[in-house]
Amino acid sequence: MLTGFLEALFNGISIGAVLLIAALGLAIIFGLMGVINMAHGELMMFGAYTTFVVQNACKELGGVWFEFYIFLALIAAFLFTAVVGLILERGVIRYLYGRPLETLLATWGVSLIFQQFVRSVNWLLVIGIFLFCLLFFGGLKILNSRNILGKIRNWVVAVLLLLSLGMTIGTGNLLSNRQVVTQPWFGAQNVDVTAPNWLQEGISLGGVQLPFARLFIIALTIVCVAGIYLFLQRSNWGLRIRAVTQNRSMSACLGIPTQRVDAITFALGSGLAGVAGCAISLLGSVGPNTGQNYIIDTFMVVVVGGVGNLAGTILAALGIGTANFLIGSGTLAFLLSPIQPLADLLNFFATTSMAKVLVFALIIVFLQWKPGGIFPQKGRTVDI
Repeated sequence: MLTGFLEALFNGISIGAVLLIAALGLAIIFGLMGVINMAHGELMMFGAYTTFVVQNACKELGGVWFEFYIFLALIAAFLFTAVVGLILERGVIRYLYGRPLETLLATWGVSLIFQQFVRSVNWLLVIGIFLFCLLFFGGLKILNSRNILGKIRNWVVAVLLLLSLGMTIGTGNLLSNRQVVTQPWFGAQNVDVTAPNWLQEGISLGGVQLPFARLFIIALTIVCVAGIYLFLQRSNWGLRIRAVTQNRSMSACLGIPTQRVDAITFALGSGLAGVAGCAISLLGSVGPNTGQNYIIDTFMVVVVGGVGNLAGTILAALGIGTANFLIGSGTLAFLLSPIQPLADLLNFFATTSMAKVLVFALIIVFLQWKPGGIFPQKGRTVDI
């Protein structure tokens, strides 16, 4: 019985480690900008799909490339999701600062677009997006460099938009009868990511089986937490991020480029979501709804831990991840079998979805006791 409990505890900690990586990015973004990014789960999904693409490429190369592709995938997932996050911040978020409800709705809409994009993406869609951006934004750049149009500028922009759309749709119609460009890259079904051979085994410690993949995730989490801590505490940009978090107006007065800090912070948080997605791909299949399975728990980690507190985020992530697994796997019900009424109650919640319900109810009770989380914010910033 003890062995089963320790194995379940270890698996729960590894789930909590994934939540911790994702929550780090979410906590940094929310702590600095007050933005509730509902598309954070889809950034995790992008990280998982990036891992799938890198895995396929390295599998073709074979040998040492496949054995160590996970490290390339981590870098690729971080960079890709950071770029997506940067585009999202520059294209949508920066127009909605100070309006949390509008930001929430906008990022929710973006998350739905991202999910459908993954289901539908093919070469035809990529060519169309690239061609439209080249024609429209390239034309806008030329217009902005020559201020000679005066009052008819808006009409020229409208004509440019129509021409860009027309040429894009025309090109799409010409290519639409070619199967090679219309076949979806991923589709709606889940895809499997094969871990390298050295991550597919495990080690037995005192009768407790510890899979290498979950040990790798825990080690990856430790590296991420240490890296974020050193970045925020020892680098110049970390100092600027902390300054803007404490007092945006005063930081701007002192010459800190707050808009650039916002963009870098959003990209950093998005990159961490990509790393979390890479870790998720080692635990199960990857699909368009992968991020949705983790995003609620990630938000709960940020709320329960206390916004902007690293220690609180760590404790909350490990606690929620472990509780979810212990209840969902039925381990807790088995341990409490001598207390039959309590064991029957826990057996009722011994599924993945019902375990989330029970943990969510416990979190609500906890927040009634400590509304600010495990480590609530202190100081003058709370009153601002």
